[in-house]
Amino acid sequence: MSRNADISVIIPAKDEEQSIPELGAWIDRVMKANGYTYEVIFIDDGSTDRTWDAMLALHESNPSFKAIRFNRNFGKSAALHTGFRAAQGEVVITMDADLQDSPDEIPGLYKMIREDGFHLVSGWKRKRHDPISKTLPSRFFNAVTRRISGIRLHDFNCGLKAYSRVVVKSITVYGEMHRYIPVLAKWAGFTRIGEKVVEHRERKYGVSKFGWERFVRGFLDLLTITFVGRFARRPMHFFGSWGLVSFLAGFFFTAKILWDKLDSVYFSRIPLKRDVTDQPIFYLALVAVILGVQLFLTGFLAEMITRQSISKKDYLVIERAGLEEKVAIEASR
Repeated sequence: MSRNADISVIIPAKDEEQSIPELGAWIDRVMKANGYTYEVIFIDDGSTDRTWDAMLALHESNPSFKAIRFNRNFGKSAALHTGFRAAQGEVVITMDADLQDSPDEIPGLYKMIREDGFHLVSGWKRKRHDPISKTLPSRFFNAVTRRISGIRLHDFNCGLKAYSRVVVKSITVYGEMHRYIPVLAKWAGFTRIGEKVVEHRERKYGVSKFGWERFVRGFLDLLTITFVGRFARRPMHFFGSWGLVSFLAGFFFTAKILWDKLDSVYFSRIPLKRDVTDQPIFYLALVAVILGVQLFLTGFLAEMITRQSISKKDYLVIERAGLEEKVAIEASR
């Protein structure tokens, strides 16, 4: 069996024909200077220029450069997910194709994974060359993500990251979740997450491909990650808890209605000013009880689905000792 490469570099690109040749030459210099065996996997995410031709030219000149082409633009998460599936290196490094990420950071990132024992290392662009329209929203979302996830990183959205091979083979990236890969890794059990200050270079060619809408989609994906990570295997804890709260509120409102009715008939004998069905509290009680029952049923159904999926898919096993069965690490089956 041939030995895996030391490093796989995954680079999503869209309309970056000018950057690709320079970036490829730079990566090659860094790898040769440090004696690494490597592969570079470019993903052409639906480019409309000659980006694919630039990738093919690199591949023809050096087989270590590989390329994957999408038939249309699917987004950075899809590109990274495809690259993760194809990567064969012991350490996987991601970077952007616009030359704002420096390949000179690769040796430091590689060392932190292989020698320092981190599962994942995220770059931190402490000094950024972006307009305030990008830096301010980025700081806000980084603060929110730190608060929700408990991961103390300054720059979740930095494209320059390094991963142990087992991490990228154990997570699924979709939607706008590429910026929350550290959160996905944490929920998968990979908690040794580090950070490295990296150089952020000014864009040399082209224009940014991201707009304000990415922050809205990204925030929704953060909520999805948080919910799935905490309750995917115990959905009844979420739906049952809220169902119990709603049902108890409905029970309390119902008890209040019954007490007022009994009091008016048997104790104070003062007739109610309005019929029971004319009182707002009656409808609050009705809605609360129905909602509580529905949440309980949702929780039970989710538990049944979860148990079936667990019975069909083993938990993630990354090592074995004393067993002949091969270790298979897959993100999905």
